[in-house]
Amino acid sequence: MSRLSRFLTARRGAWISLGFGVFALVALMGMLGRADLATAGDPPLPESESAQVAALAHGFPGADEQALLVVATRADRTALTAADLEQLTSLLPEIDAASGSTSTGPVVSEDGEAAMIQASLRIGDDEEAARQAVDELRGVIADHPIEGVAVQVTGGAAFGVDVAAAFDGADFTLLLVTILIVALLLIVTYRSPILWLVPLAVVALADQLAGRATAALGTALQLQFDTGIVSVLVFGAGTNYALLMISRYREELNGDDDHRAALSRAWRASLPAIAASNATVVISLLTLLLAVVPGTRGLGVACAMGLLIALAAVVFVLPPALAVCGRRVFWPAIPRAGRPRPRPGLWRRVGSHVVARPVLPIVAGAVLLGVMASGLLGAQWGLGQGERFRVPSESATGLEVLGAHFAPGEAEPMVVISAADDAAEVAEAVADIAGVVRVMPTAKSEDGTLVRYLVVGDTEPGSPEALQLVRDVRDSVHDVSASALVGGPAGAALDAHDANVRDFLLIAPLVLAVTFVVLVLLLRAAVAPLVLLLVNALSATAAIGAGAWLGRVLFGWEALDLQVPLLAFLFLVALGVDYTIFLVHRARTEAFAQDTRSAMVTAIAATGGVITSAGVVLAGVFAALGLLPLVTLGQIGLIVGVGVLVDTLVVRALVVPALFSLIGDRMWWPSRILTDRAPDGAGAPGPEKGVSADVTAVREPVA
Repeated sequence: MSRLSRFLTARRGAWISLGFGVFALVALMGMLGRADLATAGDPPLPESESAQVAALAHGFPGADEQALLVVATRADRTALTAADLEQLTSLLPEIDAASGSTSTGPVVSEDGEAAMIQASLRIGDDEEAARQAVDELRGVIADHPIEGVAVQVTGGAAFGVDVAAAFDGADFTLLLVTILIVALLLIVTYRSPILWLVPLAVVALADQLAGRATAALGTALQLQFDTGIVSVLVFGAGTNYALLMISRYREELNGDDDHRAALSRAWRASLPAIAASNATVVISLLTLLLAVVPGTRGLGVACAMGLLIALAAVVFVLPPALAVCGRRVFWPAIPRAGRPRPRPGLWRRVGSHVVARPVLPIVAGAVLLGVMASGLLGAQWGLGQGERFRVPSESATGLEVLGAHFAPGEAEPMVVISAADDAAEVAEAVADIAGVVRVMPTAKSEDGTLVRYLVVGDTEPGSPEALQLVRDVRDSVHDVSASALVGGPAGAALDAHDANVRDFLLIAPLVLAVTFVVLVLLLRAAVAPLVLLLVNALSATAAIGAGAWLGRVLFGWEALDLQVPLLAFLFLVALGVDYTIFLVHRARTEAFAQDTRSAMVTAIAATGGVITSAGVVLAGVFAALGLLPLVTLGQIGLIVGVGVLVDTLVVRALVVPALFSLIGDRMWWPSRILTDRAPDGAGAPGPEKGVSADVTAVREPVA
């Protein structure tokens, strides 16, 4: 490692390393081309009952058709007139011509204030054909306006078209805003008009390569994931790694005239923490391979690859870039060897007060986390189809109208498929269930052996009552016929709910186990990893609660998407441990020369600024996810952003140092720090109950 660090920072080696690194990044981008990942939808979960229904649906006529609904209401919210209905009826031939099907209706709601026309599109999986057909239908309706009546085109086909349109240009906007956020925060952190350009350029190259590499991987393995999260992780984690390395580099420059030697030492000193941090997040992400939800599983692989690329760029491209730029890159505050030491800074004073009076920070931190976690009380889980997208759309408005004037289950009906011999008995059993509004036979399979029914309930789609109704229908039809299956949108919603609960209960403990193992290997202790893991888990839970409450109050998100708890918990634990590693690894290094409390003060003084900057950067880039149209990504961005800030400013700055102060050297058990400590008296207890003289000396001027 010493030879490698010297080569990366040497006069000739730096140019060779930088040239090779940039060439490799650009060449790989060229090799991967401009692979585009297919738009992630909501495919049926493998082996679920709704997936079996979807597979059997291919044996029915019109299997390649997608539903279209035309919904009409008066702008003044009064009942539709006979003239209004007559004009709607006159639209049927135009709708048939645009959709290529025979439409039915208009069906008038019980309150008389809305009417619905049912049609379908025979387009299969051709997204472009769907967009053209829906646009043509909307154009036809726009060309035949009905005075005083608002008409929306909604349904599965229209909803998919509006989703794709909402993402047009969204990835570029996210990238631009993320770069601006990182650039601004780096300028504030470094207070230099030059230095911020170096890490930003390196991380931006890594992000471009990661985007193409993950898209190519997703296409090859048929993975589904949200590319916005991958980009945010690469920028956030890559910038954090760069901040830690450059902070250590600046520290080494204060004691060495040779900037290359200082950079070499900084590389070696920061590499264990950076590598451990990256390994924790990557291994935690790979546990998502055990998930049954396709989008969750694909996201784990893609994010892991993106973070490995970010690590390689920061470790092997950033150091030679800094070596080529030299000490002057820090202008105007260029660190020089031999300058008088500055007075104790803010973070040393904070650390001194915390370790001297540890009970108050622990109690205050516990109260804050408890209040934040209370946001989970009354939280709802699962978003309806119209609630998943932040930007307004015609299809979402149509679904709202549909739910307001017709049976709520019309938007997401159940599909029941049974053997033809049992069909009548199955339909009768379903009709007798409380909450079922209508049971309609829709088709027989092409071989005549199966019958398909459409079942509409009176419960709000995605609500706990809707999920329970699907369970009741499944129990009923299974009692009548062993071959009967219940799927469709409502059945898929229940399967997704159960799959996400299963994934959380399986993967969350694995993430904690991975974090514990990495901390044990890095710190070579057992007590500290247990304490830190407990604090990290409590902090993550509190952040999810606070995010759920803030989402309800600020943005009107009444429920959290089913994937949010798992992904938010993973990111908060795995990324939050980064700051634990940065702080505690430095404290362990210092503990060989002084007692644990003094070592923690030194560690806070050395890393407090960089941890705070890294946390603010990470929170900022996650907040940028709110620019994407998916409410799910906005919820993840809000929860992780809030959690990272609290973790940085409260947990890592106050609670963790206070716990180390209370437990002391026992934190490192069974490590040999006590017996290996330098016998020079540097760690001798100070005048205040074991607090080192350095801690007391720092505190006195403040008092």
